[in-house]
Amino acid sequence: VQLQACGGGLVQAGGFLRLSCLASGRTVSRYAMGWFRQAPGKEREFVAAINWSGRSTYYADSVEGRFTISRDNAKNTVYLQMNRLKPEDTAVYYCAADRVSTSVVANEYDYWGQGTQVTVSS
Repeated sequence: VQLQACGGGLVQAGGFLRLSCLASGRTVSRYAMGWFRQAPGKEREFVAAINWSGRSTYYADSVEGRFTISRDNAKNTVYLQMNRLKPEDTAVYYCAADRVSTSVVANEYDYWGQGTQVTVSS
């Protein structure tokens, strides 16, 4: 499975961005998908996850109510809608796929994309 994340960019505080993660190589329709982020000098942290059907979603407290994760299994794509962005959201955002369960732990994910930079200016 190859994951390609895109949609990052530079945005002002209060703005929005929509990240996409396209899977190729095989279908991920039965995999849980997650978004993580890593800011300079910090460890990678969980942002959001969605189960294979899309019926269950999980969010970090820091993004709850502002970010929405969704998926389109027909397009083999997962999305992260980010609203009311804050400077502290600045990071490289990674999408990941988990064959077994919907996890908030990075080490439990099996496949990772290359990351897309999100920069929020104050």
